[in-house]
Amino acid sequence: MQKQTFKQLEEEIYFETLDNGLTVYILPKPDFNKTFATFTTKYGSIDDHFKPLGEDEFTRVPDGIAHFLEHKMFEKEDGDVFQKFSMQGASANAFTSFTRTAYLFSSTDQIQKNLETLIDFVQAPYFTEETVEKEKGIIGQEITMYDDNADWRLYFGAIQNMFHHHPVRVDIAGTVESISHIMKDHLYQCYHTFYHPSNMSIFIVGPVDPEEYMEFVRANQASKTFDPPQQIERKFDDEPEHVKVAHNELKMEVQVSKCMVGIKSNEKNISGDELLRKELSINTAFEVLFGKTSDYYTDLYDRGLIDDHFSFDFTQEQNFGFGLLGGNTPDPVKLAAEIKEILLKEAQNPTITEKKIDGVKKKNIGGFLRSLNSPEFIANQFTRYAFNEMDLFNAVPTLETLTVEDIHTALKDFIKEDRITSFFIVPKSGGDNE
Repeated sequence: MQKQTFKQLEEEIYFETLDNGLTVYILPKPDFNKTFATFTTKYGSIDDHFKPLGEDEFTRVPDGIAHFLEHKMFEKEDGDVFQKFSMQGASANAFTSFTRTAYLFSSTDQIQKNLETLIDFVQAPYFTEETVEKEKGIIGQEITMYDDNADWRLYFGAIQNMFHHHPVRVDIAGTVESISHIMKDHLYQCYHTFYHPSNMSIFIVGPVDPEEYMEFVRANQASKTFDPPQQIERKFDDEPEHVKVAHNELKMEVQVSKCMVGIKSNEKNISGDELLRKELSINTAFEVLFGKTSDYYTDLYDRGLIDDHFSFDFTQEQNFGFGLLGGNTPDPVKLAAEIKEILLKEAQNPTITEKKIDGVKKKNIGGFLRSLNSPEFIANQFTRYAFNEMDLFNAVPTLETLTVEDIHTALKDFIKEDRITSFFIVPKSGGDNE
């Protein structure tokens, strides 16, 4: 077992890669009452084209299957795993993102018993044709519910405008039509390919003894047999740098129009410190330009073009990335034009100064340090960082060393006119473009 110390944050993390390839991280927090654990696979909604374990040819599976698999993992021959966690005093959950699927629990009691339940249920798939068919109805209702969510449609509408072929453009849950093609054998094929221990990690944070819990996981894994690890080969079609659609819009039952401006990243095969620096640079730039204390935000707000729901975010993963800015507005055409003009102007003639980024850096460092009081935040974010070969606890030192040159370079590389798109949700009664 190895140990890494982060003196600035007064944190020590213990980790080990077991013989079967599973990586285990333990962050002891003696002052916490609650323990939080995640069991995560590097498998998300974008992994729809790959070589199945033990096969030579690529296969493509129905959209939404990673999320479908997540749902099915909780159902076993002897009942629902949620009930077992509940009887053991734990709260359990799971989620699927574009790049990973995580199973988790939090508890103040019977920690090892709940940890054993978490590991064992994720490593014991049980699917039948009957239960798969039943789940299609349940997930179909979930998809329909999101179809009626204007903010979700706005988010995915902007992403679908940006990407031509990349599977990030497909809703994580798929569509009612795509999940109708999922069969029991598809689930087993995806499970055996992506749920191998060598593609997964366990993270435990709480008042635990690292050696005791590492030995507990070692013994659990030693009692099971797994196929030899195999490098997973994923396939993605070539993706143009420019956006697919410069603008699109949708009419829905909303009181106020919504506007989202998306910027497509051209970074590919980026990871580690380079990815961390890039992500922090763009997010810092967005905060300087559009944060609630910025001149641009004040101007847009005073003119009534935005309200308190205005938000922005930048996401960069290893082979795709995008920025999104927007919210409610009475004039989406005007707001999109203003955001686009600000971004292009800042990319060409930056006004961001060292003084401005210093204030944002201090604010973001403070927010990050407060987040470290949340075991849920640590466990969820640490795994995402680790899968991208980044270290969560390097975020503060990296933020501290960001320079105004980093920000200017990142904006210049990122903001290009042909990589910007806009998507609007407009009231059904507000026009004739339905």
